[in-house]
Amino acid sequence: MTEQGKVWINGDLVDPRDAAVSVFDHGVLVGDGVFETVKAAGGEPFALTRHLRRLAASAAALGLPAPDQDAVAHGVLEVLAAAPRWPLGRVRITYTSGPGPLGSDRGGAGPTAVVAAAEQRPFPATGAVATVPWPRNERGALAGVKSTSYAENALALAYARERGAGEAIFGNLAGNLCEGTGSNVFLVRAGRLVTPPLSSGCLAGVTRALTLEWCGGEEEDVPLAALAEADEAFLTSTTRDIQPIALVDGAALPAAPGPITAKAMETFAAHAAEVMDP
Repeated sequence: MTEQGKVWINGDLVDPRDAAVSVFDHGVLVGDGVFETVKAAGGEPFALTRHLRRLAASAAALGLPAPDQDAVAHGVLEVLAAAPRWPLGRVRITYTSGPGPLGSDRGGAGPTAVVAAAEQRPFPATGAVATVPWPRNERGALAGVKSTSYAENALALAYARERGAGEAIFGNLAGNLCEGTGSNVFLVRAGRLVTPPLSSGCLAGVTRALTLEWCGGEEEDVPLAALAEADEAFLTSTTRDIQPIALVDGAALPAAPGPITAKAMETFAAHAAEVMDP
């Protein structure tokens, strides 16, 4: 075992230095694949069943063969067992259409499944976000799909970093709030906790769903501009859990965390500590 542990590729646990994926894999050539990021606490994956279900849903949306969820779950456990015991870990599951021709047509070699892990550094106690000028297409083929086609997100995050923010926020074609590059957004308006509905084009985040189940809140379309006018706001994601937003486009929100956000953070942490696979 190396310091980085092992990686799992199509059922085989190998040293990272020996790991190989075809240069003709369409995950590399055209971003034809889906993925999941799973939090690991104390060497154990959190909400793995939910993540595997979403992986399968994303694969189905792209017309990929259904992943073997049991095999991938076994791969996750094998990778974590071989990894250093980090305080907080990040597991990446990547599932592509596999090797194919030098074009968009898919090949017939079958899919590629990869599981890798790394240490996850904690996020800052509060976050700054920047809205970006490129809207999400809530009517597009990839809306709500956790696709490996992430160039738009990489560009948006770089835009946010240049402006001193840690996350970029997208509106959609309707001008409503949508999501971050790797997060969902909640905001408090007149004492109500709301988050954009899935019809906005946002990803059906696992942490988003758990926050709605455990902490309450309503799904509601709101204008993108409402984020900067919110009483409170926070991001949710696998690696953040709940992170209060302090700044929107450089302007401070009234409180970070405010009372509703603080209660949500407390409730989420209590529930998460009780069960690893909710």
